[in-house]
Amino acid sequence: MSNHFTGLDLGPPLGDQRLDLCDLYAFQSPTDPGRTVIILNANPRADALHPDAIYRLAIDNDGDLLNDIAFSYVFSEPKGGTQTFSVFVAKGGAARSVEAVGTKVVADAEVSFGPKPNIVNAGEYTFFAGSRSDAFFFDYDGIKNLFDTTGGRNFTAPHLGGKSPWTGKDSNTEANVFSTVVELPTSELGGSPGIRIWGRCSVRKDGKLLHVDRAGHPSVSSFFNTDETKEEYNGSEPVNDRQRWTDQFVHLMGHTGNYSREEAIAAIDAHGILPDMLSYDPSKPAKYPNGRVFTDDVINHRLAFLSKGDIPPDGLEPHTDVLKEFPYLGTPHATTS
Repeated sequence: MSNHFTGLDLGPPLGDQRLDLCDLYAFQSPTDPGRTVIILNANPRADALHPDAIYRLAIDNDGDLLNDIAFSYVFSEPKGGTQTFSVFVAKGGAARSVEAVGTKVVADAEVSFGPKPNIVNAGEYTFFAGSRSDAFFFDYDGIKNLFDTTGGRNFTAPHLGGKSPWTGKDSNTEANVFSTVVELPTSELGGSPGIRIWGRCSVRKDGKLLHVDRAGHPSVSSFFNTDETKEEYNGSEPVNDRQRWTDQFVHLMGHTGNYSREEAIAAIDAHGILPDMLSYDPSKPAKYPNGRVFTDDVINHRLAFLSKGDIPPDGLEPHTDVLKEFPYLGTPHATTS
């Protein structure tokens, strides 16, 4: 759930965990190198998703930062502990619609809340939606030790030197997440050679569709947002990212890593942070920042970026319950609620 601690304490969009996007992954299928897996996780409670929301996985394959392919997941009203989902696939101009449009490739399939995943095949696509074990690992208390948020909830200069901030404890070992997974032929993605991927959650309120969350690079939204700009950031489009958010990112990096403006912009460009879209070249092995896999320690990566290499690694190990076959995330942990 690498997007779950914006300013350490900020809550989910509209106060609703169901609308909270977590992590985005993209990697080659371990069983078929000609296929790509893209996972968009939401809702750390791992229960039913919002029936009035659209959860969109969007792909730009020609470099203009606009959607060329869009997978839109929509969910039924939950009843008696069950829920169904449908998936629409839009291409070209239709992929830029804010609505769930295109070809309905999955209709009213069962959401999985138990240990056995309901795997849905639709032509060359394979889909899953439901509760799974969260693969994201991080030391939440260590992050709090690093940053002084007294009097506010936004990140400031890290406390460096002296005792290590890290506790050595993974805060996410028993966590579940609601996962949407698609596997498809890599050839369908297009790109020369790579693509950019991002996720969006929109919800209909009072007849209007509100864009309430987005996901791209791991932990970028978490660390670079402020209390005042979170809602605007989550509702904005990647095509406008560089113009709108460069100054805010540069300002933060001046505090966290003593970057000059020129150094900060060079680092942002070198890491491809803006626009906030996950880059993926399927001709190369997936490892963040080329896509993202479950073993990537994205918190180490982001903190090293923010501090210009001064923050030491957290020493955590990846989770071991992930699978080598679809839907790849592990069996959900038993809950006590």
